[in-house]
Amino acid sequence: MTPLRQKMIKAMQLRNLSPNTQHYYLAAVSGLARFYQQSPHTLTQEMIQDYLLYLKHDRGNNPGTCANVVAGLRFFYNHVAERQVPIAYVVRKVTKLPTVLTQQEIYNLINAPKNLKHRLLLMTTYSAGLRAGEVAALKPEHIDSQSMLIKVENAKGGNQRYTILSAKLLPLLRQYYKTCQPQTYLFPSSYNHQKNQPLTYSAVRSIYEKARKKAGITKGAGIHTLRHSFATHLLEAGCDIRRIQVLMGHRRLSTTMIYLPVSRSTLSKIPSPWDLFDSQPTAKEETTDGPKH
Repeated sequence: MTPLRQKMIKAMQLRNLSPNTQHYYLAAVSGLARFYQQSPHTLTQEMIQDYLLYLKHDRGNNPGTCANVVAGLRFFYNHVAERQVPIAYVVRKVTKLPTVLTQQEIYNLINAPKNLKHRLLLMTTYSAGLRAGEVAALKPEHIDSQSMLIKVENAKGGNQRYTILSAKLLPLLRQYYKTCQPQTYLFPSSYNHQKNQPLTYSAVRSIYEKARKKAGITKGAGIHTLRHSFATHLLEAGCDIRRIQVLMGHRRLSTTMIYLPVSRSTLSKIPSPWDLFDSQPTAKEETTDGPKH
């Protein structure tokens, strides 16, 4: 590991950046260095901008990927490099509606795996609206059967929150606990040398993708689809969007509002303001033959 890389890792750790963020930032700087075959210390502002345009036009990277690269490079030149280099690049993110599975598709997907742990992991993820990292980090003591809540520790941003514990999930979790007897983590790694370690993100994603393929579902790539479906199905069931915000752990209501356009059944229940009028003209055609005597 080079001294420059060590310095950047130290700077990111001091600012408590998440492991995923650290990964993306390091990849951004490494990609820039590989492109020019030079240390990023020696690059000019124009060279950095040419690289970003290369990613956008030649590589065809989407706005989200470009945003990660720009954020990583800005962090490096603001906090790590010996000189600051302003990066004039405006990222315009295109908001895409999340993919949501139907309730029947969710049922088929969850019941697709034969492995009990895999079924319970998928069921817990959907029924509580968890991220992949959150379900992997669950411990038996996080399941509060008295309050019917699940405690989520080290969520996005290092925050904690509570989400709902499904009444149908609880007895299945008890059965699973008796059968598999997990120790530190509720869904531990299956490898013998990692028995007390949580499942990795790639392992959780693999469980989901195998179940999706087995269930014959062609849409909804990525286990985050279960979280999107959780929020949308709650919205369609009439749950207040601010409560959904709390369950999802969103800091801003605008983040939760993205599920409103996805929930077509919710939108269809909104009356037009024209329908709110007490009286309206009839569809009977009126004649214009002049006054009657």
